[in-house]
Amino acid sequence: MRVVMLTAAALLAAGTVSAQTASITAKANVFTPLVISGAQDLDFQNVFPGAAKTVGPAAASAGRFDITGQASAPITLTFLLPSNLTNGAATLPIGSWTGCRNPTNTATGCTTLTPSATATNATFGAAGTMFVFVGGTVTPGASQAAGVYTGSVQLTVAYL
Repeated sequence: MRVVMLTAAALLAAGTVSAQTASITAKANVFTPLVISGAQDLDFQNVFPGAAKTVGPAAASAGRFDITGQASAPITLTFLLPSNLTNGAATLPIGSWTGCRNPTNTATGCTTLTPSATATNATFGAAGTMFVFVGGTVTPGASQAAGVYTGSVQLTVAYL
């Protein structure tokens, strides 16, 4: 024990003990803000009582959302969908939903998706764009009341 104390005392007296310093860099990668717009309404056009009408996601009257954000970043797509279109108290059931997504503004060659409240994973293209096309099927009853029926289709986009 005496040898340890003498050695420590000798080192302190000789001035060989010194403080050490290190540093790190703090950084953050701020993503481009998400911007989404309802670019085109889904339009079933003329519908006849008792005859189901389908609009596919590649049809000219399909709905379209335009999204911009961070290039090549992963995102989720989540929909809030009506089960019926309405005209006052009258309802027009929507039997199914279809969709697809593409980093370019074309439904040709797009990746199929089923619009739903369950999130769908996707990735922005190199330009930081995503286009989502939406279609569906309405199923009017044989005695469906005449009129213009509407409903809101909502898309929520979030970074992963």
